[in-house]
Amino acid sequence: MDIDQLAVNYRPDQTGVKVMRNSKTLFLIGVMSAGKDAIKNKLLDLSDYFSIITYTTRLPRVNDGALEQDGMAYHFVSRDQMAKMLSEHRMIEVNHFGDDYYGTSVDEFRTANDQGKIAVGNVDVNGVSMFHDISPQNMTAVFIVPPSYEVWIQRVNKRYGSTESFKKEWEKRRAITIDELEFALSVPYYHFVINDDLGETVELIDKISHSNKDAVGLGDDEARLVARDFLDAIKKTA
Repeated sequence: MDIDQLAVNYRPDQTGVKVMRNSKTLFLIGVMSAGKDAIKNKLLDLSDYFSIITYTTRLPRVNDGALEQDGMAYHFVSRDQMAKMLSEHRMIEVNHFGDDYYGTSVDEFRTANDQGKIAVGNVDVNGVSMFHDISPQNMTAVFIVPPSYEVWIQRVNKRYGSTESFKKEWEKRRAITIDELEFALSVPYYHFVINDDLGETVELIDKISHSNKDAVGLGDDEARLVARDFLDAIKKTA
């Protein structure tokens, strides 16, 4: 079977489910240029975290003037390699974005478990939903939003270097970004955090990841309002 057939309604086998249920996991979700990578890197400076690196079939691209390196931002694999991992149930989840696939492997979480660390990774809302279905008590999801739409525009222009480069990427992501924000705001298991000051953001997310699960969704009313305003602003722009 090819990757398209394998990825449809993919679910991990019992080995993968067991690994996930033994994992304490933090997922960072957010719009492009929300600061997920910077936050993740700062968390990894602490002793409690292990980096979950996503597999993708897309080619490396230039971010902030540098080409992405394999094993750093992502594990870059071919469609055939990804299909093989799916057929062998070596993946926890897989998602389709444009022409490419993204997914996380069982081994990444197994390694985090063996080291007694919190697995931290960047996934989309579909991936979070999958993990929540498998292990809701051990999973923490944090949706990161910029302080405002205006600040976000400044950040993406700086990242992409030109308005034309940003617009090309944004055409593919706008509808998905709207869908992700709407979904995350509609379910109770997301924390929302405003990424205004990196140090304060990392400190808050670290506190959330160690908090009692009963606290999920509480204490972030301001961030949820900012997320709704940001969503409204995106909807008004073409």
